[in-house]
Amino acid sequence: MKKIKISPSILSADFSQLGKEIKRLEESDADMIHVDVMDGHFVPNLTIGPPVIKTLRKYTKLTFDVHLMISPVHKYIKDYADAGADIITIHPEATENLNKSISHIKELKKKVGVSLNPDTKIDVITDILNNIDLVLIMSVFPGFGGQKFIPKVVDKIKELNKIKKEKKLNFDIEVDGGINFSNSKTVIEAGANILVSGTTIFKENDGNLKKNIEKLRTI
Repeated sequence: MKKIKISPSILSADFSQLGKEIKRLEESDADMIHVDVMDGHFVPNLTIGPPVIKTLRKYTKLTFDVHLMISPVHKYIKDYADAGADIITIHPEATENLNKSISHIKELKKKVGVSLNPDTKIDVITDILNNIDLVLIMSVFPGFGGQKFIPKVVDKIKELNKIKKEKKLNFDIEVDGGINFSNSKTVIEAGANILVSGTTIFKENDGNLKKNIEKLRTI
C-alpha cells in the first residue's frame, strides 16, 4: 500500500504564531510543511516571502514544500532556495522557459514540482514528467484558502496516474484545494500520494492537528 503524505498548508495557520504552529504540525506527525507564496499579480492575494521562510526554517527539519504562485517566477527561484525551500513548485504559465526554470531548481539542489491549475491540461507537462519530482494538481483556482474542491480534477489525477504507471515514472502526485474528510479518499484512490490541506487540518475537531492529519491520511 502506498504511503500517503500530508502537507499542511500554513495559509490556514495563525500568522502571529507561525513558528509555534509549525512546531505543532511537526509534533502532530505532518510529513512536510506546505508554504503558499502569492504575489498579488499571478494570483489575487499576497502572502509570505523569503525572509519569513528563512525565519521559519529554524523551527523544524520537516520538508518545506514551497508553492510559488508568482510571475515572473524564474528570477526569484534562488531566493526561495536560499531561504530554505526543499521542494520548489512553479506554474508553467509563470515562466518564459519551463525547462530552463526546472534546470535552475535542480542546479540549486532542490526538488522540482510543476503545478497545474484546474483548467491547465496535462499535455503542457507530458514531455517533462521524467525530469521532475512532483506534479501539484490544483483542485481550486489558486489565490485563497478555504475554497471548495472542484470534482472534475479527479479525472485529471486519474489520467496523470495512468501516464505515470504506463511510463514507469517516479514523480509524486500532490493535490491542493478544498481537501477534506469527504473527498480525500476519492483523491487518494485516483492516484494522489500527497495531500495538501489547510482549513480541515487547522479547523476540524476543535483544531486537533494530529487527529485531523491522521484521519486524512487513513480515511
